[in-house]
Amino acid sequence: MENDCDLLIYSALGVVIPKVGVLQLDILIEDGRIKDLRKDSTDVIASNRIDASGRYVIPGVIDPHSHYGVFTPIEKAARTESKSAAIGGITSVIRMLRLDGSYRRLSDQFRMSAMNHYIDYSIHASILTDKQVEDIPFLINDMHINSFKVYMNLGYGYNRILMDLDPGNSELNECEVNMNEDLIDNILKSCSHENSTVIIHAEDPTICAENTSRQKLLDKSNPRESNLQKWSDCRPPISESVSISRIANLGRKYNSRLYFAHIGSTVALDAIISEKERGNLVTYVETCPHYLTHTTDFSSVKGKVVPPLRSKSDLQSMWYGLRNGIIDTVGTDHVANTLSLKQGKGDLWTALSGFPGMGTMLPVLLSEGVNKDRITLERLVEVTSYSTARIFDMYPSKGTIMNGSDADLTIIDLEMQKTVTPDLLLSSSDYTIYDGWKLTGWPVTTIVRGMIVMNDGSVDENTLGHGKLIPRICFGESGSKNQ
Repeated sequence: MENDCDLLIYSALGVVIPKVGVLQLDILIEDGRIKDLRKDSTDVIASNRIDASGRYVIPGVIDPHSHYGVFTPIEKAARTESKSAAIGGITSVIRMLRLDGSYRRLSDQFRMSAMNHYIDYSIHASILTDKQVEDIPFLINDMHINSFKVYMNLGYGYNRILMDLDPGNSELNECEVNMNEDLIDNILKSCSHENSTVIIHAEDPTICAENTSRQKLLDKSNPRESNLQKWSDCRPPISESVSISRIANLGRKYNSRLYFAHIGSTVALDAIISEKERGNLVTYVETCPHYLTHTTDFSSVKGKVVPPLRSKSDLQSMWYGLRNGIIDTVGTDHVANTLSLKQGKGDLWTALSGFPGMGTMLPVLLSEGVNKDRITLERLVEVTSYSTARIFDMYPSKGTIMNGSDADLTIIDLEMQKTVTPDLLLSSSDYTIYDGWKLTGWPVTTIVRGMIVMNDGSVDENTLGHGKLIPRICFGESGSKNQ
């Protein structure tokens, strides 16, 4: 019936529709999709209703960059981390998968992911060997995965990385990876044939390895000091710009679509802008919440990450890029580790890189961005949902609010204030770099394909397994954007 629906959201302060604006509309949802948007819903018969008075409705947040399944097997990690994501207003997540061996056994990961997610999910496949290059057509055509990661930072003896665990296995799996020029060339060549997006970790391993070796020799007198400026000096921004230049030249050769992940330095951002100005290159830029809030002044090894935290000036550059359309997306680079593992032996060199971030991404952007007039709500939905959906071939099912789209919605309260604690975030990680921060602006309801997964800070356990795999097939439209 025209005036019937499963769920009605009404009386919101505004519905934020990407590229349209903030409108006073009510939302009718049926069978997991948006049935209609109306100015008046008084005659609508709904099975369930949400009074959104005093709040805004935005497209469900998409995290394009997350690591889980590395420290606990996917059947456990999917439960804890998708729950944390739901707490943070995230409705879809793309997992950055690293497999030791052939991706032909990816079905094992998929089988154990099914029924263990609260929110929808997809996969980026990290291509780490020549044999895995051969798997790219299979991943695209059979598994509907159309984005692949290149770790330019691995090589020159600085090449150890933790792989995702096999289902049922809890023993950490560290492997050696050497991303030589021929391998990178072959990845871009193979991906270009399918109009796939290549995600770039841009750091030069030679520069990083030589600086780190030099610093370790100087550091023997005080090996337990945790100075994040030291870490930044070991992996300086020039290592990013050198890699950006190298991969951009290859990208032009193969007409590649390059997505630069976790950009946090002015030097790296300027290098990408310079390559864009040269032309003949499709590029996208992602930053992370921690590059918008933390600098090398952060006095804890909890803040060790790659690329490192940078200066206050770099932080301001990231906000400028976000506000003015230079940066396309925000991803968390979430790493689901525990503090005991993170800290290593208590010093800078043995501490692990990465930290959790899914539960705090949206609150940070609302509190430090929207509520401090650094970005508008309209810009927020572009960088947290719309652009991500378009770049990674999920639009228009995801990333917008319009008739026929998936009813992935996040209801936010810009005045709600909470103090961040690890317990609040429900991740398997027992720490957060935002511990003790008072953030103003929080998601109050997370809706995934019409299902209320989170409400008032509580996740409905009955929605475990509601999250589904998102097939991503490039139809060409979103790949045509040349920035």
